[in-house]
Order: sequence, then C-alpha cells, then structure tokens
Amino acid sequence: MNIPNEENRRLQDKIQLILKVNHNSILTSIAFGLICMFLLDIKGIINYVFFGYAVLNFLNTYLYSKHKNLTLTYNVASLLAMIGGVLITIHSGGIQSPFIFVLAIVVFAGYVTTKIYGQVYLIVNLIVVAAIFIYDMGDFNLTENMVPEASRRWFAFLSVVFAVYLLGGVFGRNLLRAHHNLYNSRKEVQARIEEKETLLKEVHHRVKNNLQTVSSLLSLQSRSVADEKISSIIKSSQNRVVSMAMVHEMLYKRDDYLSKIELRPYVEELCNYLVRSVKGNTNKIKLSLHIDDHKLSIDTVIPLGLIINETITNALKYGIKEDDAGEILISLRQLSDKRYEMHLGDNGVGYADNIGPETSKSLGLKLIYNLARQLRGTIDRDPEKKGTYYRLEFEEIIEEFNSID
Repeated sequence: MNIPNEENRRLQDKIQLILKVNHNSILTSIAFGLICMFLLDIKGIINYVFFGYAVLNFLNTYLYSKHKNLTLTYNVASLLAMIGGVLITIHSGGIQSPFIFVLAIVVFAGYVTTKIYGQVYLIVNLIVVAAIFIYDMGDFNLTENMVPEASRRWFAFLSVVFAVYLLGGVFGRNLLRAHHNLYNSRKEVQARIEEKETLLKEVHHRVKNNLQTVSSLLSLQSRSVADEKISSIIKSSQNRVVSMAMVHEMLYKRDDYLSKIELRPYVEELCNYLVRSVKGNTNKIKLSLHIDDHKLSIDTVIPLGLIINETITNALKYGIKEDDAGEILISLRQLSDKRYEMHLGDNGVGYADNIGPETSKSLGLKLIYNLARQLRGTIDRDPEKKGTYYRLEFEEIIEEFNSID
C-alpha cells in the first residue's frame, strides 16, 4: 500500500472542496448584493457586507496560493462568513431574519473540515444566536430592519435559496465527489491488501514446501549414511528444518493473523512429531502442555520452536531411555505485555550439573542458549527437579521492515 499517496489524495480533495466553496460563496455574495441593491431596493450596510465579504474572501483565497496554509484560509473564510452573517441578520430582522440560517452553514463547513472545528463553530454560533435573541428582546436595540417592507418576502426567499444552494449545490456536490473518491480509494487499498495477503500466503506455502524438500533430502541422506553418529546429526538437522516448516504451514492455513501463530497447537504438533520421530508411533511418552491461547509473532515462534526442538529431542534421546515411560512438560505464562515465561523439561535421568554451553561440545545445548539471547531472554536449568528442566524467560520479537510498493 502507498499510504502517503492516499493521504495526499485526501488532502487534495479537501483543498479543492474549500477552494470551490470559497469561489462559489464569492460569486453568490456578489449576485445577492447586486439583487439587494437594484431589485430589492435595499440600502446601506447589507449591501456593503455582501460586497465586502466577496472582496475579503477573494483576497483570502488568493493569499492561499502564497502561504499554502489551508487551515488559515478555511478559518479566515469561516470567520468572515460568520461576521457577515451576523451583521446581515441583525440588520434584516434580527432573530426573525431568514438569513440567520446561513450561520448554520459555517457550522456545517466546520464539521466537513474536522470534528474539532465543527464543535468550536457550533458552540460559537449558538452563543451568537442567543446573543442576537437577547439583543432583540432588550430595550437597547439600536438597529432597524434595512429590508423594505415590500421586499422582505423576496429577501426571505433569496436567503433560503442562498443557504440551500451553498449547502446542497456547493457542499453537497463536492462532498459527494470527495466521498466517491474516498470510496474508490478504499476499494483500491482493500484490493491491494487482499492481493498482498494472497501473495504472503503463497510465500509461506512455498517456503514450507522448500523446507519440506530440504527435510526429505536430509532424511534420505541420513538413511544412506552407515555411521550412526553422523546419521543422528543429520536427523537432528532435519527436525530443526521441520520445526520451521510447521510455522509457515500454520501461517499458510490461517485466514487471519498472517503474522501471528497460535502457540498451543504449534507446540502440540511439534512435540507429537518429535516423539514419533525419536520413539516411533508406539511409545510410552506422556505429553503435558499448559499453554493458554497466546498468539506470537513468527520472529518469536521460530527460535522458540527450535529451543523446544532441542530440549525435547535431547530428552527423548538421552533423558528417557529406550522404551521407558516418561513425561514431557511444557508450560507458558505471560509476565507482562511482551514478556513470557516458559518451563520445559522431562522426568528422565537428566545430566550432570557441570555440563553447560561453555563446557559441552553439544550443538543442541549451545543453540538453546544462543536462541534464548536472540529472544532477548535468559534460560536456566532447575537442578532441584528430577530429569532436565529449563526455565526460559523471553520477549516477543516483532521485526519491523519497510514494504516495497
């Protein structure tokens, strides 16, 4: 998605709307002023307000081409409209003037621009209307109705036409156009999102297939090697590849959370695969999982899956001997927003306390500790429990990247 272009398009639509409203209000003000002067025989301030608004708003619109400050241009136009509307209202009948409804257009224009401006102009205009009412009710009314008795019906009619034209013909038409453009933009964005989701699912599918191909090649290689030690090393590498392939398979099958993995089904599927791979289909291994419904990022699940792979494989190979019964335990709880604690281990024979990543030549043990650091966490053995138990504290990793448009 090209979000900056979408925002720029919306800004351009808003600029065009405000400028068109300004142009139309200038022209209609001039026309209204001429009609008042020559056809309705209105003298004095009402005409001056119409022509003055037209001149000042024309200057305001022209200055926009210099400073390019849309907010300033809009607010100047709104204040000119509000001041002009108030002056015409109090000189054409006060609270009974039909021109008072033009003040509602200022409020409407505010809400079209932003919610905040709409609320501000709504409060201001309510205060203004109340002030006009109080002014009319008082004994200190110093203004008179400048519209001749014979022209008041026509003035009321033209005021309504003026308001309806600005509200429907100018705002309505341009709002409809802006809404149509926005609707088309949303459709385009949605189409791009769906296209990229489909592409992402296809990528996960292909990665999973490629990893399964590597797994099959490793399996064939292990069978063709006579040396049991080398064959075991190749088989361990195959299991690591499978643990990663499962992640991409789960992402491919999901319709949502394309960057998140449901941890429990993944851990369960991985552990069952490892038990079958090491102990065969008929075994006496009990699997105990205590994992809530957590969804973690792919950047977290892949190293976490490799840690589980190494610990469970070692437990099945060296902790729980041959066909003996045994239990594999994995539990997870959330410590804070992105921090988690996992306990994993077995009730087998365990290994000596003096064996660690520094002293051991085992690649699996070194991997466990290195992957824990990759997850910005720590891993420690619990020597008090029978077998081999680890406590892993880690953080959910979410790698940021820039999309290519």
